[in-house]
Amino acid sequence: MDKNSLTGLLLMGLVIFGFMYLNRPSAEELERQRLEREQMEEQERQKAAEPGLLTLDSITPAEINSITATVRQLGVTDTVTGATTLNVDKVTLSLSADNALSGDVNVNGEKVPVSSIVNNDLSSFSGSVAAAAVKNLRDGLAAAARYKGLARHLSGDSTTVKLENKYLSLELSNKGGVISRATLLDYDSYDSTKIALLDPETDSYGFTLTSATQRFDTREFFFTPIVENDSTVLMQLDMGDGAKWGIRYTLPKDSYLVNIDVVQSGMQAIIPSSVASMDMNWHQKMRRYESGRVFEERNSALYYMFIDGDVENLSESSDKSKEINQRLKWIACKNQFFSAVLMARTNFSSANLESKVLESPEFIKDMNIDVTMEYSAGLANPASFVMYLGPNSYPLMSGIEKNIFPDENMHLNELIPLGWPIFRWINTLIIIPLFTFLGSFISNYGIIILILTIFIKMILFPFTYKSYMSQARMRLLAPEIKAINDKYPGNENAMKRQQETMALYSRAGANPLSGCLPLLLQMPVLVAMFWFFPSAIELRGESFLWAKDLAAPDAIISWNANIPFISSTFGNHVSLFCLLMTVTNILYTRINMQNQPSSSAMPGMKWMMYLMPVMFLFIFNNYASGLSYYYFLSLLITIVQTYAVRKFVSEDKMRAKMAENAKKPKKKSGFMARLEEAQRRQQAMLREQQKQKGKRR
Repeated sequence: MDKNSLTGLLLMGLVIFGFMYLNRPSAEELERQRLEREQMEEQERQKAAEPGLLTLDSITPAEINSITATVRQLGVTDTVTGATTLNVDKVTLSLSADNALSGDVNVNGEKVPVSSIVNNDLSSFSGSVAAAAVKNLRDGLAAAARYKGLARHLSGDSTTVKLENKYLSLELSNKGGVISRATLLDYDSYDSTKIALLDPETDSYGFTLTSATQRFDTREFFFTPIVENDSTVLMQLDMGDGAKWGIRYTLPKDSYLVNIDVVQSGMQAIIPSSVASMDMNWHQKMRRYESGRVFEERNSALYYMFIDGDVENLSESSDKSKEINQRLKWIACKNQFFSAVLMARTNFSSANLESKVLESPEFIKDMNIDVTMEYSAGLANPASFVMYLGPNSYPLMSGIEKNIFPDENMHLNELIPLGWPIFRWINTLIIIPLFTFLGSFISNYGIIILILTIFIKMILFPFTYKSYMSQARMRLLAPEIKAINDKYPGNENAMKRQQETMALYSRAGANPLSGCLPLLLQMPVLVAMFWFFPSAIELRGESFLWAKDLAAPDAIISWNANIPFISSTFGNHVSLFCLLMTVTNILYTRINMQNQPSSSAMPGMKWMMYLMPVMFLFIFNNYASGLSYYYFLSLLITIVQTYAVRKFVSEDKMRAKMAENAKKPKKKSGFMARLEEAQRRQQAMLREQQKQKGKRR
């Protein structure tokens, strides 16, 4: 910016501020404006306090005629009295057989007679109530004109119809024609209340229909319940012009499934043939059910399955939304141990999904689902669903897939986190069938876990035994390995030291890696159990010894304060089974370190080995006590097996066998030959490097 431009801007600023200063109101003018403003406010207050004064226009004669015609056209006529009644939101209008208009308008609980409104006789009401009554009457007439035949269903008395079987209790509300409450009869929440997977205070769902001029949300209307039999209820809307639309609910005997069928007739008079889709919104504010909140949050999310079988979910730990333009088979609001799954008999065309994490002591997630599905006004049954409201039980969900959808793989078991495929195969093919079998005749799940642990250790014992034998050979070779290390000290002798050590292993028939392979083969089982126990609903609420719930931490000491940096994993308690597992793990580490010939030469590694069990204490303290109990038993049995093998395996015989192996000629394997050749080349390279260094000096 040049000097002239800057000067011009400064002059313009001075002119503006000077103008504002010279034209500012004086103190007298400011005081006069304040008094005038207060006087006007006082006049408004007095006007509002005067009875009979309306802030809106009075009802005109033309509007009175419109009211009469609207009631006659859209109201419900009593066949006995001949009176026609129309309820719209806050307005109740009645037209007698001789066309006498009556009724009232609700204004915050106060009823204003319609006769007083149409006659402009509202002197007994305050100005605000009178104005609101006129406004509510006009709003009601506008709603009636907009919804036409459905207007009569905009208001009514809320009632519920109950369906119940051995496992599930449903309350069907006439407001919206929905399942307002779904209660699991066999399960209690951590606060001893029954678990309600659908609750009228927090959850809702509804369908949206589109006519030529209007969109109808079924949650706005009061349906007529029709009890067809002891397991089926039809929620029906009479939409006028011979059109009917409804939702039929069927609760089979002894099942967690609800069949939901959309039924209709004559809808061509309401919905144009060009409308080919119907929308559905499902909102759920997921309650907390478990005492172990941290793990419940990690295992609660919004899941969905594509038509090709792929199952995905929104993030468990953060707010997430996703727009899906592919066909879906089902959508689930999944908690740690319970799920509400909506399965389409056909499919959902598209969906918008949203999940939010709630920082509330009562709730953990807020989930919103908008789906679109194909629709035709001419079909008697345009949409059908199966809703699962029950526990995340692997055998139960497997039965659903076989019995309800025999020709489709619904992948409902994906709602149960059992780990990656290899771990999932171990759980589904071995652990879960065995666990279910034992649970069929043993009621104490602490005993079942003990038997399961013994069974697993027996299956893995051949691998464990091979690992023990390898460790024993290494322990016997420890003095000779130490002698080699003393004979060839320093980094310059590293290659020679390694060659001598490998030659010793070869003569003795020992392999330092042979003990690792059996451990690696056991790892998939240990990891599979890590996934299984926190997901096993059979353990939920089952007590054993001091643990009140094997699916939750067995806290023996608790506190309210949060420890910085570790509260998110460790929690605000100490779990006894986790503590016992840690102590046993440290003991097992000590026994293991005694078998390692290199432990004394590698103090850093020894320290790390003892640190791992302590880290597990912080990791597992918040996990299910059943998992810590299993690992405690597994480690304890492993220690017993170690001492048993030591007792029954003679080290003298093993030493003699190793000496005998040393006398036998050894045929080098291709791998060993290549390894020795690589060592020779490396040693030659080191010698050459040392020679070059000597020349430079």
